[in-house]
Amino acid sequence: MGHESDKELEEYRSIMETPSTFEEGFSWRTVVGAVFLGFVMMPASMYMGLVVGEASIGDAARWVTVILFLEIAKRSRQALRQQELFVLYYMAGMALASPFQGLLFRQYLVRSPAAEDLQLVGVFADPDMWWVSPTKEYIEQHGRSFLSWGWFGPIALIVLGQLLGRIDHFGLGYFLYRLTSDVEKLPFPLAPVGAAGSIALAESTQDKQTWRWRTFSIGTMLGLMYGTIYTAVPAVTGAIFGKAVQIIPIPWIELTDKTSDVLPAVAVGLTVHLGLLIVGFVIPFWSVVGGMVAVISTFILNPALYKLGILKTWNASMRTPETGVANQVDFYMSWNIGVMLSIAIIGFIAIAKGLTKSRESGGLDLSKLWVKNEKRGDISIWTSLLIYVFSTASYIFICLWLVPGFPVLFFVFYGFVYTPVVSYATARLEGMAGQALNIPFIREAGFILASRWGDYKGIGIWFAPIPIHNYGYQTVGFRQVELTGTSLRSIIKTEFMVVPIILAASILFSEFIWSLAAIPSEAYPYANLMWDMGARTQLLLYSSTTGQESPFFDALKPLVILAAFVFGLGLFGFLSAMSLPLLFIYGVVRGFGHANPHGLIFEFIGALIGRFYFEKRFGREKWRQYAPVLCAGYFCGEGLISAASIAISMISKSVSQMLY
Repeated sequence: MGHESDKELEEYRSIMETPSTFEEGFSWRTVVGAVFLGFVMMPASMYMGLVVGEASIGDAARWVTVILFLEIAKRSRQALRQQELFVLYYMAGMALASPFQGLLFRQYLVRSPAAEDLQLVGVFADPDMWWVSPTKEYIEQHGRSFLSWGWFGPIALIVLGQLLGRIDHFGLGYFLYRLTSDVEKLPFPLAPVGAAGSIALAESTQDKQTWRWRTFSIGTMLGLMYGTIYTAVPAVTGAIFGKAVQIIPIPWIELTDKTSDVLPAVAVGLTVHLGLLIVGFVIPFWSVVGGMVAVISTFILNPALYKLGILKTWNASMRTPETGVANQVDFYMSWNIGVMLSIAIIGFIAIAKGLTKSRESGGLDLSKLWVKNEKRGDISIWTSLLIYVFSTASYIFICLWLVPGFPVLFFVFYGFVYTPVVSYATARLEGMAGQALNIPFIREAGFILASRWGDYKGIGIWFAPIPIHNYGYQTVGFRQVELTGTSLRSIIKTEFMVVPIILAASILFSEFIWSLAAIPSEAYPYANLMWDMGARTQLLLYSSTTGQESPFFDALKPLVILAAFVFGLGLFGFLSAMSLPLLFIYGVVRGFGHANPHGLIFEFIGALIGRFYFEKRFGREKWRQYAPVLCAGYFCGEGLISAASIAISMISKSVSQMLY
């Protein structure tokens, strides 16, 4: 059974009609939005990460920006087209990734007590490490400023990485989008969420508002109400009283330490979040069922593996995060690699079967890859492949220049073997089940194993821009661009227009925030509390490539990889023979690799409610159109209340903690 014969895939593919016309979304108004994001939202995100521990404003900032510009346009008696709103939404995600924010942590890392305890201060002082950071003595001599020659190397490398990254965005990721969307016709169930949100907001400016705007508004109110309980109450009470009051435990109800006797090596907990329930409305039903089956199976599998001595790192004092890390190192990293390979092979088999069939009987037409849709703004497939080869080769040459002693075959393998396979597997998983394939610690294990087998000894490899990427994430973004009727040329212009603003704003505010007070210090409570532990964890890992022992030496297990590979192919064959939904296998993979298994319970409840209540009430076709819009509105509402509560917390902490 191939995916082309699975009716549910076709149903999800038709949730939103692909527009027949595509318009330009880039304009002077989006340029103003880029400046606003770079010089208002970015510093707020950076400051918040140091003060209260939130790494970024995320969806809150994206929706705040879009709604702010929409309201300004309304009062100026102008209308923002849905393409312009989507470009603003897309741009917000780019602008909040501050490239120089990592230098704030690095200036502490090289002179931290942890570096002294592990005797790594001298390693950072090596002249060959000029591109990582200045020495401890240099930083103390020149004070809290990045505007000195000692920081020129690290800053230049970041700038080069940003430029390569923006070019690379239209390489293998775009090719996989064209392959999985145009040729294989995968549904990408979560793509309509972001697309539907911008379309609904654009419709709010029209005299006649449609069902989409009403559904979006309902979702927004649900997000506002739940966000008030989940986010606003803890943030505001923490700011006023110094201790946050949590009505609903954040991030989850931890039960691992209470069930360790009955369920050893099993992360047990419950994430109580309305957003997960609504996401369950959107993700294909059989995918959610498969994910739930995978999570339940760990209740049997993990104790058995523990008794067999395979999950040997776990102990009864561990909670969910420690349990997850221990199990990944002992078993699941190798397991996920094998499953990833099976997904890729299944994809290749599906393509091969499709090519052997005639177009009339549902066969695949690879010629679509080479046909450019000029209205959509397509770029040549050959161009995208050349971009991928150029960018990967560039990363390899930079790494050879920066860490010449590291095995070159490692870079070639990750750039031209591992990256394409994991990217294609992720693209198919995103296309089928709305979930990326994540294999934790594969980068770290590769570093340690390569240094063990080779002559390289040092820590520079941890900071080098090695060519290990997962381009499968990008396919959803390209599908959203298509669904909103936005020309791809708009996105290309946006990418290259925003980069200089991001770079300028990021270095400017990194310099400004560091100049206000030492980081970490009492002026930045979260950094003052957590950075020492973070530095010790990272440096302990980095030290493993200097010749010290590490648990990652034994993390890659060939027999486990082979068993998982056979399991994936076998499950695919069984489902095919039983004529069961193909989405189920992708759900199982999704469950084993899910970053938050506790949240799958609420997703499953949402899937059941959607399937057996809302589909019967509204009809399957209509409900599947309503669900993504409802989901987009919910996260918009939750984002708005989160942004407001975070602002209160930031103001309170800056007044009480900032040193003058």
